[in-house]
Amino acid sequence: MTRKAIRNPSNLIHSWIIKILIPAILTLFLIVIPALATEPAPVSIDGRLVFEVGKTEQFTAEERAEWINLRLRKIVLSQKPVQVAIEERNKSPTIIVNQQYLLTVTQADVVDDNTVEEQAAAWMMQLDDVLQQAQRERSAEFIRNALLLGIGILIIAFFCHKFLGWLWKRSRQEVIQRLPPSPEEVGVDSSSSTALNLLFNFSLLAARIWLWVSVTLYITNLLPVSRIWSYRLANQLIQTLTSPILTLGQGKYSIIHLLILVALLLGLMIVAGAATNLLRTRILQFTGIDRSAQEAIAIITKYTIIILGTIVLLQVWGLDLSSLTILASALGVGIGFGFQDIAKNFGSGVILLFERPIQIGDFIQVGEIEGTVERIGGRSTLLRTLDEISIIVPNSRFLEDKVINWSYKNPVSRLRIPVGVAYGSDINLVKKALLEAPEDQPGILSLPAPTIFFVGFGDSSLDFVLLVWTSTPSKQYLIKSNLYFRLEELFRKYDIQIPFPQMDLHVRSGNLPLGLSSELEDTIRGFSENSNSSNKDEKL
Repeated sequence: MTRKAIRNPSNLIHSWIIKILIPAILTLFLIVIPALATEPAPVSIDGRLVFEVGKTEQFTAEERAEWINLRLRKIVLSQKPVQVAIEERNKSPTIIVNQQYLLTVTQADVVDDNTVEEQAAAWMMQLDDVLQQAQRERSAEFIRNALLLGIGILIIAFFCHKFLGWLWKRSRQEVIQRLPPSPEEVGVDSSSSTALNLLFNFSLLAARIWLWVSVTLYITNLLPVSRIWSYRLANQLIQTLTSPILTLGQGKYSIIHLLILVALLLGLMIVAGAATNLLRTRILQFTGIDRSAQEAIAIITKYTIIILGTIVLLQVWGLDLSSLTILASALGVGIGFGFQDIAKNFGSGVILLFERPIQIGDFIQVGEIEGTVERIGGRSTLLRTLDEISIIVPNSRFLEDKVINWSYKNPVSRLRIPVGVAYGSDINLVKKALLEAPEDQPGILSLPAPTIFFVGFGDSSLDFVLLVWTSTPSKQYLIKSNLYFRLEELFRKYDIQIPFPQMDLHVRSGNLPLGLSSELEDTIRGFSENSNSSNKDEKL
């Protein structure tokens, strides 16, 4: 029975509670509670702090505060006129409220180098004001006015919420219009606009949260019943936002510090993007450098600004960069495992920018994708296909796969047009038609001149290849289509036939190279005669 009891989960939990949880709680009480007992305890009315009392020889500060708060709450709820006085009892000033004992002021309660009598007089005046105000706030007229005020504030807050959205949207449009314009290429530097949108959305969210938190705290502070919750919520928010949650070196950072750092980094990305666009549109375009070199300089400048700016911001923010050694090593491990694809694509982008096997404006083919290079970014490259579709290709693919660059160093490319004509055609007319077809065709160069090759005898055709040259490889499909249209017209003009695939079957007569027995021949002959006679009967 004991073994079964031990294996029961409830018994296991019970045993763990007895062995670990209870001693831990007792230790916590033994350590924390004496420490708390030495601190002054607050005396409050409806969430308003009146004063703080210390401990005496008979009672702790918490016990005194709890008893005083209970007496004050009864006095407020009684709705009797408040009378606060001071009497001398046992050679100590004692505060009396409505002829009832409240507390004796001791030397442990004195603050700011006051005497016991001066401290008692100050507390008497505070109690008189706070108690009378608490009784007024419980009247029906005050509650009605507070509720009406709360409803009005909620309506105003709703319109302020909408107004903030409109104001932020208009401000973002004005800032975007004032920033240096990006080049005409699609998506050349969208990171700055993305960072700007993030910054505006972040600030809008923060402003709206601040608005509704302030409204909530104000409304809950109107009524005495909810004021205590407002007081606790405000303290909890302040502690949450200001308490350190991250320790780096000797510095401790709270949520507010982190939010400020995020806003500064977003602002840095916006400045870096604006400076890059300004450099690209106002300086590099007038230097005569090709687009690929301009893009390489712009991207290197952008990342340099971001890296140096981040270092400066972290120093200004108060972060000692020497404390980031452990974080840098952990980041290196993360890059090695989780971010290896990002690191590989980023490294490939750097190689593409410096080695320049592909450049902005090149017409390339990678895998099954054909298009013009519009942008070479740090992680990916943007291609614009012939169907005017933007395709984002990771940079690593250009180093791992076979890439056909029709525009590499020399944009002049040769196009192959295979043609087959029927046997018996006049090859001189065929040659003449093939040479006439490229004449006056847009996109086809006259030098080098078109060339014709007779490549062989096919199964049903004479095979030729027409070779033409073009300086616009991105239009090769249009050029081939125009050539085929022209060739079909010329073939009709010169009566040149395009063959259809055909196959001739020759059957030779003779005996089968098989020998049959006489019995099998008689059986087949009889079967044939019977079938012929049955067919005749059916016809009759």
